[in-house]
Amino acid sequence: MRKFDKYQQNLSIVYKDNTDWVQSYDTLVAKINWDDRTAELQGWWSSTTSKHINYACKQLGLTVTKKDENDDN
Repeated sequence: MRKFDKYQQNLSIVYKDNTDWVQSYDTLVAKINWDDRTAELQGWWSSTTSKHINYACKQLGLTVTKKDENDDN
């Protein structure tokens, strides 16, 4: 698990099911693809969670993408 300087209590990167995820509070909110340098949002999130996602992605050099609505994963 990786923590960040900002939002230390509520934001982390976790490894689950062979994938790295942005986790806000106790929720996996964005799936990280290191090859594409992207973090795919897994739904619509509150402004606080969106701040967490955007901060993590900026720190990690990732682009935020939206989940393909036709994707079953």
